[in-house]
Amino acid sequence: MTTKLKCIVHVVQHLAPGGLESLALNMLAFSEPEQRVLIVSLEGTKLESIANWPKLAQYQDQLIFLNKPAGCSLKTLMQLYKLFNVLQPHTVHTHHIGPMLYGAVAARLAGVSNRIHTEHDAWHLNSRKHRSLQKVALNVASPHLVADATLVGDQISRHFNYKNITVIKNGVDCQQFKPGSKFLARQTHKLPTNVTLVGTAGRLEKVKGQDVLINAMPLLNSDIHLVIAGCGNERTRLERQARALGVSHRVTFLGLVDDMPRFYQSLDLFCLPSRSEGFPLSTLEAQACGIVTIATNVGASGETLDPDSGLLVNSENHQELASAIQQALKDSDSANPRSFVLNQHDIRQMIVAYNSLTKEKSA
Repeated sequence: MTTKLKCIVHVVQHLAPGGLESLALNMLAFSEPEQRVLIVSLEGTKLESIANWPKLAQYQDQLIFLNKPAGCSLKTLMQLYKLFNVLQPHTVHTHHIGPMLYGAVAARLAGVSNRIHTEHDAWHLNSRKHRSLQKVALNVASPHLVADATLVGDQISRHFNYKNITVIKNGVDCQQFKPGSKFLARQTHKLPTNVTLVGTAGRLEKVKGQDVLINAMPLLNSDIHLVIAGCGNERTRLERQARALGVSHRVTFLGLVDDMPRFYQSLDLFCLPSRSEGFPLSTLEAQACGIVTIATNVGASGETLDPDSGLLVNSENHQELASAIQQALKDSDSANPRSFVLNQHDIRQMIVAYNSLTKEKSA
């Protein structure tokens, strides 16, 4: 007798390189044999998304794109309702406020009993409009609410009288992200082998604060170089900034990097200078590779840092950032940030927690 696979559908806003989206892909990749996991992207098309993020190609048969128009779309809600009626999923798992407004509500209307919503940050709850929308969606969809950080859970509890909240912190694949040869990693990415290398990774957008890190470069020793992984609208401006500061010969832009473990392995230090974050994965990935990490004290970044070696700094302060970089580089030889990630943030622990939640809901 053939056992029917348990269908689990994740709903995201769009599939583009980012922490939330990478997490959804990891939940697909680490699914159990009896599960059939699909990801529905409200926005975009399959061809466009794969072109922008080639990693998606290996999962293309498990991806569905609705190409939602801008603004509110009753058509998108009905598309999801019809899709869930056909798929009859065991669980619908939404990520962030937009997907909950469409996915969790459609799941409730389609009679899907297991509805999980993960809140990846709570900055949007500062908006009265967003709070009102989220309150309506929670009342209508009534999902099991998961916060990906203690900070997020506390903020949700402050804004909503909602009892069904669980904190499940995000995880990374510690078998993929692990220490490796610094020399080989630098050769792979054509990076200089005779310098001290500070790296950062993320979309090249103002919110990620790469400009603050570039501003710190003139305050650092001339043998300290910066390598930036990621693409985005700010690249030209950031390159112009590096030239104006006279440090362009010490700053390398790699663009979109597919082999992120090799990227982290090439570094002496990882830095996340963001102006805003939820629960970042890049800090966990870097530390899983044994790389000491600095982050700005925004969102739940502090929860992702090894308490023994990680450093938190204020955002928008390039002088404080430069001092932290110098201090962290001095102490990096004796640090072991990988143990922290292994013990608290391996993705296998996270998957077990989510699977337990779906079984608990089914009971």
